[in-house]
Amino acid sequence: MNKEEILEELRSTLSGKTFDALLPPIIFALINAFFDLTLATGAAFVIAAFLGFFRFFKKQNWFYALGGFLAVSLAASFAYFTGSAANYFVGSLVSSAFLFLVAFVSLVTGKPLAAWLSHLTRGWPLDWFLRKDVKPAYREVTIVWTVLLFFRFFIRLIFFQRGSATELAFVNTLSGWPMIVPVLILSYIYGIWRLKKLKGPGVEEYQRGDQPPWKGQTRGF
Repeated sequence: MNKEEILEELRSTLSGKTFDALLPPIIFALINAFFDLTLATGAAFVIAAFLGFFRFFKKQNWFYALGGFLAVSLAASFAYFTGSAANYFVGSLVSSAFLFLVAFVSLVTGKPLAAWLSHLTRGWPLDWFLRKDVKPAYREVTIVWTVLLFFRFFIRLIFFQRGSATELAFVNTLSGWPMIVPVLILSYIYGIWRLKKLKGPGVEEYQRGDQPPWKGQTRGF
């Protein structure tokens, strides 16, 4: 495994959606801190809309920008009508709890979240992920994800109870992609190493029906 392979995997996962998700809440928190909630709400709307139009006219993937605009619209409206800037981050708190529960339930049911996400994004057969000589790698990665997701929810809950929008923006940003990116890198490195140790077939070998000994999974997790 080399640096170029890891970077290529990250590029397939990350894109403009990272920037689209991070910018509006940061702008909201900063303007609210120095001005007021009304101006912060309007600025969040404008930034989210601008990102959507920018992606559209540049013929880039605008799906995430649109999703971001809808999320910002709901969050900013909720904050404005309740009169609490901290309520802008209710959605992220709920989503943190939801992701933790999904990861936990996936472990209990024996279908690890890491396997499901890889199946959905790569289109590989689900049966391959659930083999005894493949699934442990995805289960172990999902265990780490579950612990981190619980930690992220717990930290966000603490700061939400404190009620500072500026602190919440800072914590949400740090516990967002800045935390996710290294976790994805380490998950990929560990996953490939673990699959080799399990000595199961690579996904292409499985699809071809090759018999052992297998070369194993050499690219992609």
